[in-house]
Amino acid sequence: MAYVLRATARDGEIRLFATITTDMVERARQIHNLSPTASAALGRLLTGASIMGVMLKGKKDKLTVTMNGGGEAGNLVASTDARGNVKGYISNPYVDLPLNEKGKLDVGGAIGKNGMLTVIKDLGLKEPYTSQVPIYTGEIGDDLAYYFTVSEQVPSAVALGVLVDRDRSIKAAGGLIVQMMPGANELLADVITYRLEEIPPLSSLIAEGKSAEDILNMLFDDMDLKIHERIETDYVCDCSRERIERALIALGREELEDLKKDESIQIECHFCNQKYKFTREEIDALIKA
Repeated sequence: MAYVLRATARDGEIRLFATITTDMVERARQIHNLSPTASAALGRLLTGASIMGVMLKGKKDKLTVTMNGGGEAGNLVASTDARGNVKGYISNPYVDLPLNEKGKLDVGGAIGKNGMLTVIKDLGLKEPYTSQVPIYTGEIGDDLAYYFTVSEQVPSAVALGVLVDRDRSIKAAGGLIVQMMPGANELLADVITYRLEEIPPLSSLIAEGKSAEDILNMLFDDMDLKIHERIETDYVCDCSRERIERALIALGREELEDLKKDESIQIECHFCNQKYKFTREEIDALIKA
């Protein structure tokens, strides 16, 4: 089961979130039949979005992160609720590039750097709050760190990792977000940066069997680490026939009349690939609704 830990260190000067998302990313891989590179890309974005969901204050708040850097991966989307449950998709689930110069899956090359990272927060207001930053590296973790620092003015370190096994299944996935709170000792950031650079890759630690608690203790056990909450998360799509019907009605009478030209239509959910079929008679009923 995937989960997110909410924690603090140094008497609240540091805010911490750590997550294990192996099962969640494997579920996404199976739904979308992802290539290894696509698994790493979408898995990282889902992992980061899950943590960002847990950061939301309202129980009904929702958040969506999108990236499109002009690369072969196309558009990446991850949506989350305030419990960290996520859903997402990648336009090109079969993107497959050669390994990068470090011998790793080339997520940055697949995504590209000629585009924007967009965060949309639905906080129950009349209009959602939208913020955009240029894609920094395409590696996703760096891009989310850039977003937090520039758009939310919260200096942050973001580590996201997905390890794909030889059979294309997800061997390990997880993430860590470290944020400096206002008034924190400036030297702390340097200490944390050094520690993050010295530990093995996050996905390797998870593959070895390390829990999110273990990873936090490795980094912050001498900094008055306090784990406040463990939140279980999952890959959850909330689509339904009723939702699709409402979306069709919102198209308006003219669009629906146009759809009636076919004997039936089939609509597929981007997030879970569930298919919904509507006959001409059912479309007609929606027009009269």
